[in-house]
Amino acid sequence: MKITKLTTFVVPPRWLFLKIETDEGVTGWGEPVVEGRAETVAACVAELADYLIGKDPAPIEDHWTVLYRGGFYRGGAISMSAIAGIDQALWDIKGKVLNQPVHALLGGPLRHKMKVYSWIGGDRPADIVKGAREVAAKGFDAIKMLACEELSFLDSHAKLDAAVERVATLREAMGPGFGIAVDFHGRVHRPMAKQLAKELDPYHLMFIEEPVLSEHVEALKDIANHTATPIALGERLFSRWDFKKILSEGLVDIIQPDPSHAGGITETRKIAAMAEAYDVGLALHCPLGPIALAACLQLDAVCYNAVIQEQSLGVHYGKSSALLEYITDPSVFAYADGHVAIPSGPGLGISINEEAVARGAAEGHRWRPPSWRHQDGSFAEW
Repeated sequence: MKITKLTTFVVPPRWLFLKIETDEGVTGWGEPVVEGRAETVAACVAELADYLIGKDPAPIEDHWTVLYRGGFYRGGAISMSAIAGIDQALWDIKGKVLNQPVHALLGGPLRHKMKVYSWIGGDRPADIVKGAREVAAKGFDAIKMLACEELSFLDSHAKLDAAVERVATLREAMGPGFGIAVDFHGRVHRPMAKQLAKELDPYHLMFIEEPVLSEHVEALKDIANHTATPIALGERLFSRWDFKKILSEGLVDIIQPDPSHAGGITETRKIAAMAEAYDVGLALHCPLGPIALAACLQLDAVCYNAVIQEQSLGVHYGKSSALLEYITDPSVFAYADGHVAIPSGPGLGISINEEAVARGAAEGHRWRPPSWRHQDGSFAEW
């Protein structure tokens, strides 16, 4: 079997899909994307395709090694996301050839369903309690919300008070058994992050996410001294080498690599194993499409330290149905009792609706993250 073609599709709401074709008619799908840089990642995939065309798709580890190490310059969001989508598609092909789900090829599942959470926004909420009750009515028992609006290094404490009040209101409305995670989104700087983390402690959160940007991980020790809440971080880290410092120095309780950013299934499995050795939980980042979610769930099936899974059903940036529009059988993601089933079909376990992908690609997208400013006109982290 030989790889004959790699084709990318820029599809709404903000995704990029990849199809790898072979001379025996077996195809694989991946989701290589950096949100807001879809066209850039597509160009990187096209460059990497020069090496892959004509190759046997089977030796995934070797292909991954060449794509990563063979370019001399390594790592980073664009390169690792391009490799990630290719890797996902190669695993999809291997599973289809062997008529096995990817998780069976990784040693077999140790769970058959995965706890999930739903997004309800939170930084500029109209009614977060209403949003939480709506997702609870759909069977979710955990949500994640954004902590606050933009903050400068030393901002008004009233903004922190407002953030705490929202969480307090949500906790009171939903009760002690409802899971709440709060995402600082890297928009809170160290001087205020430790204050906000401490003040959220009474509300028994599942975790606080990205209390500071990944480039400021040294601040996590200081923040941890001010809170008992688990700290999660990792969506902006792209390889096991990026995670080495935060794991070896005990800086986080939960890591959040994204298998569409962090080198795909091959690399994310290694990152997860590293974290397990440090007794650190795994909560894969995935505000993306159905291929990315399927890849995450294949990993969740085999990673002992997987604790909860992000997913984009109902996410605030696009149509709530978008996750399911690009697959032929939406029931493969069987949501019930706060969990989603691990797809058990061959490869990634999903079948792509290629007509829907073609329609989406004809529409395309130019999604870009918002650009925020502080009152003084300076740039604000989104």
